[in-house]
Amino acid sequence: MKWRAFERLVKGQATSDGAGVRLKRTLGQNQATRLDPFLMLDEFRSDDANDYIAGFPAHPHRGFETVTYMLAGRMRHEDHLGNRGVIEGGGVQWMTAARGIIHAEMPEQESGLMHGFQLWLNLPSDEKMKDPAWRDIPAGDVPSRQIDGGSVRVIAGTFHDKAGDGITGAVHGASTNPLYLDVRLEAGKAFELPLDDSRNAFVYVFEGELRNLAGDGHPALAEGTLGMFGKGEGVRLEAGAEGAGFLLLAAKPLNEPVAQYGPFVMNTREEIDQAMRDYQSGSFGR
Repeated sequence: MKWRAFERLVKGQATSDGAGVRLKRTLGQNQATRLDPFLMLDEFRSDDANDYIAGFPAHPHRGFETVTYMLAGRMRHEDHLGNRGVIEGGGVQWMTAARGIIHAEMPEQESGLMHGFQLWLNLPSDEKMKDPAWRDIPAGDVPSRQIDGGSVRVIAGTFHDKAGDGITGAVHGASTNPLYLDVRLEAGKAFELPLDDSRNAFVYVFEGELRNLAGDGHPALAEGTLGMFGKGEGVRLEAGAEGAGFLLLAAKPLNEPVAQYGPFVMNTREEIDQAMRDYQSGSFGR
C-alpha cells in the first residue's frame, strides 16, 4: 500500500472569536490553509472561565455546516428556528446552516475545563440554499471501538478496522462523504487506515505527539499541529513517547469556487451580497 505522506503542516495560531473566546486556529488562518471542502478548524481549551465565559452570542451562518465536538465542558445552543440544546463532553452538534441560521453558543458553566473543536465544512452549490438543519448527538450515540493500543470514536462516516469490520458513525450520507474520527493511541502504537485520495484528508494532534510512517521526512506532529495528507491509498501513524490523541478527517472535495465574507460562504460575490441584504432586512433563513 502507498501510504499518504504529509503535503503541508499547519501550526495552530492563538486567536479569539465570538465575544472574546480564546482558541487555537489551524485550518482557516487564511485561504492557503483551507483544504477543500474543509474551511476552518478551531480548538478551544481552557480551565480559566475568563477565556470562554463570554461565549458566542447570536450570529448568522449561511452556505456551510458547523460541527462542534466537545471533549469536556458544557455548551448551550439556541437559534432563531427554536432549536435549543446542550452539548456535553463526548457529544456533537452537527448544524447545517444552508440558507441561513442565526444562533448563539454559550457556556453552560461558570468554572472548570472547557475543551472542544469547531469545524466548518463547506456545502456544494446546489445545497447552499436548502433548508437548514440541526442535530445534537449525545456522547452515548457516538460509536466507539477498541483497537490495538488505543481506541477510535466515529463521529461521521465509516471506520474499518484491520479485520475489515466496519463501524458507522453518528453522521453519514452527506454529499461530501465526511469521515471524522477521534483516535487515542498508547505510546509507540501505530494506527493504519485505508484512505484513498478520492477524499482530501488531514490529522490534527490535540494531545501528545504523532509521527507519519509514510517516510516523508517531516518531523513528528506536536500538540496543536495539523498535517495535510498528500496522495496515496492509506495512512499509517505512530504515537510518540507519551501517546497521542488526534482527530482524523477526510471528505470529498467540491472543486467549486469559494466566496467568503465572515460567516457567509457561497460561490460568488453576488451571493455574498445577497446574504448580507437578507440578514440586514430580517429575511435571513426564511
